[in-house]
Amino acid sequence: MDLDELDINRIGEWPLIAKVVLIVSGCGLLGIGWYQGVTSHQLERLSSARQQELDLRQRLERKQPKAANLEAYRRQRAELEASFGTLLRQLPDETEVASLLVDVSQTGRAAGLEFELFQPAAESIQDFYAELPIRVRVRGRYHAFATFISGLASLPRIVTVHDIKIERTQRPDAALGPMSLSATVRTYRALAEPEAR
Repeated sequence: MDLDELDINRIGEWPLIAKVVLIVSGCGLLGIGWYQGVTSHQLERLSSARQQELDLRQRLERKQPKAANLEAYRRQRAELEASFGTLLRQLPDETEVASLLVDVSQTGRAAGLEFELFQPAAESIQDFYAELPIRVRVRGRYHAFATFISGLASLPRIVTVHDIKIERTQRPDAALGPMSLSATVRTYRALAEPEAR
C-alpha cells in the first residue's frame, strides 16, 4: 500500500507498520503536549522549591548558633542592663554635683595635700551624660598623691583622673620632699531628658 491510499476513516485496514507509526506518533505528541502543559511548570516549581530549601537551610545554619545561645544572650543582656543601671546611678544629678566637688576637695585635704588650684571648667554634654572637668594642682608628698587618687577611685560616684603631671617643687635631691601634682579630674552627671540629645 502507498501512503496516498491510506484513508483516515479506515484505520482498521491499514498495515501494521502504519498503525504502529500512527500510535507512536500520537503517543509522542500527547507526551510532548503533557510535558509542555503540565510537567515543565511542575519542574520549574520543583527547582524554585529546591532553591528556597537551600536558602532556608543556609539561614538556619547561620541562625542556629544564635538560637542555641539565646538564653545565654538574654542573661547577658539582663546583666549588662543591670550593670548599666548601676553605673548610671553613680552619675549624680545636677543637685548632687556640688556635693561631689566638695568630696573631691575633702579627699585631697584628707590625704594631706594643699590645694593651689581647684578650677571647675565648663560642662561638656555627651550622649546621655555631662562631663565636668576640674583642673587641680596640689602640693604635698608623693605618697599623699597616691592616697588622693586612691580616695577619688573609692568615691561612690564616678570620678576619673587625666593628664597627671608630677613635679618637684624644692630641692631636686629630695625624692620624697614636697612635690606638685597637676591633673584634670573629671566628674560626670546624668542628663535630664530635655538636655539629652
